Amino acid sequence: MIAIRSLLKWLNKHDFEVMNASNIDLPKIEDRKVAFLNGEQVDRLLSAPTMNKLYGKRDKAILEVLFSTGLRVSELTRLDRDMIDLERREFGIRGKGGRVRVVFLSRRAADWVDVYLKARKDHFKPLFIRHSGSVDPTMDDEDMRLTPRSVQRAVKKYAKKVSIPIDVTPHVIRHSFATDLLQAGADLRSVQEMLGHKNVSTTQIYTHVTDPKLKEIHQKYHSHDDEKRSLRREDIDSLE
Repeated sequence: MIAIRSLLKWLNKHDFEVMNASNIDLPKIEDRKVAFLNGEQVDRLLSAPTMNKLYGKRDKAILEVLFSTGLRVSELTRLDRDMIDLERREFGIRGKGGRVRVVFLSRRAADWVDVYLKARKDHFKPLFIRHSGSVDPTMDDEDMRLTPRSVQRAVKKYAKKVSIPIDVTPHVIRHSFATDLLQAGADLRSVQEMLGHKNVSTTQIYTHVTDPKLKEIHQKYHSHDDEKRSLRREDIDSLE
């Protein structure tokens, strides 16, 4: 419906005689349900790849980076080696809508990326490449770059391997990153910036975290002398 309204606006702008876009009402959409992993499930998923193969080291680095940064899978697969500063543990990324943001790596994620890169014997530009099938050193960098679909398949494979009972995708790991930050006390605006959301309203899908924290804040900061103000049993009896 949004696409149709946009088309009508464009046609109106270019003097075509069509109905007014405002005549089309947008349907009400139900609140989004956010799937995320708890701490124990995250640990199991991150430990799933085997380290005796190069692709296992790559997949371990991918999972660690996803959980450390909250990157979208398309942002992850666009990364090149020279974009990542492993010493400073940060890099810039151009995300959805062309918005640029700084992304931070945990020390653990940076260490696993370093392990993976040191195990590689190639000079291909992409940070994450495929290691199956024929690999010709003269191949183009983009032919070697891992695709978002390949990352999605790998995440599902490892989630199944460790018996996580929900449909795990790279976006679920992104939700888990945001949930972990909020549960640790990060504010919604900071999480918005780290996720690359244009509007804080998008970040407010994480009400499963913020709503319980509102109660904690209310109990902690509202009416410190609440005990003194509470009604005694004899006060209640006198009111009846």
